[in-house]
Amino acid sequence: MTAYTLLILLVAVERLAELVVARRNAAWSLAIGGTEYGRGHYPPMVLLHTGLLVGCLLEPALADRPFLPLLGWPMLALALGAQALRWWCIHTLGSRWNTRVIVVPGLPLVTAGPYRWLSHPNYLAVVVEGFALPLVQSAWLTALGFSALNLAVLKTRISCEEAALTACRAVTP
Repeated sequence: MTAYTLLILLVAVERLAELVVARRNAAWSLAIGGTEYGRGHYPPMVLLHTGLLVGCLLEPALADRPFLPLLGWPMLALALGAQALRWWCIHTLGSRWNTRVIVVPGLPLVTAGPYRWLSHPNYLAVVVEGFALPLVQSAWLTALGFSALNLAVLKTRISCEEAALTACRAVTP
């Protein structure tokens, strides 16, 4: 359990690093004319992701969930792969990456990196991490609960992003 706790704490530190990058990128985007969309869904999304990490720590401790090697090791590999995909997305989008939906008129869509194959590869990383990270330590209630709630959040989030991009294209000459 100590190694798993360390893993979750490292993911929490990674999330804080993401927020630093996002804050810097948001300031840049807004400074050059970007517009933020969907502010209303952002706090529940942050709460859900915080709940994932808390659940990853609490469920194994309170329910005495064991590390099952046949489940835990593959889930760890998936969770690490999700992190790699997330940072590939961040690197590919550069200053345009954000945890918020901010669109800068006139900038073309990014079609490099993982965006060559998927419109929303970062959300694939979120989905995989959301079930894999808890299952490293057999926290199946956390994995199921997060995954179910995350589907609703992602539906709202992706609709918001698509609408924002469509609105931006409509006003861009």
